[in-house]
Amino acid sequence: MIQTSIQPISLEIFLAMPATKPASEFIDGKILQKPMLQGKHSVIQGELTFSIDRPLRDQKIARAFPELRCTFGGRWSSTDPGSWTVPDIAVVTWQRIPRDESGAVANVFAIVPDWTIEILSPDQSQRKVVKNILHALKHGALMGWRIDPEEQTVFVYRSKQEVKIFDEIDQQLPMPEFAQDLQLTIGELFGWLIE
Repeated sequence: MIQTSIQPISLEIFLAMPATKPASEFIDGKILQKPMLQGKHSVIQGELTFSIDRPLRDQKIARAFPELRCTFGGRWSSTDPGSWTVPDIAVVTWQRIPRDESGAVANVFAIVPDWTIEILSPDQSQRKVVKNILHALKHGALMGWRIDPEEQTVFVYRSKQEVKIFDEIDQQLPMPEFAQDLQLTIGELFGWLIE
């Protein structure tokens, strides 16, 4: 992870800066660049996005967006700069998806995702990933997942609840209320890595 700002700046200054690859996040007045995707991360992100998006989108329940920039949690002042995060997968319920005047999906998502999913990369800070998930929960996300491909473990976060750990091959992963019809086991999730 590359930290590109030491002194807090405003969201306005951050938004005026050119986009970076990989994406940068703006949290607590600081700019943090996400690590480059690697193989395991990329496979899980692609397969999981499709597995969530297809059934939920077909029923107009929700959509899953990979690497979506989400702005929430602040009034954009020097004392409360808010944040601009880029979850690996952001799931937003259908009625909350921002739309433009033509009804198409908007470019700017000034909302917290309903479900935020982070996939840990080998060179990524677990602390930063957990802070992003907790920040999203604090501002209204219903659930957060932290997926660790190396340990083949999923940590499930919910507001004001104990973190649950899933690491047994047959364990069903819990889904947010709006996605209760989705079913996925630890074995299926990490099985994508060997298919």
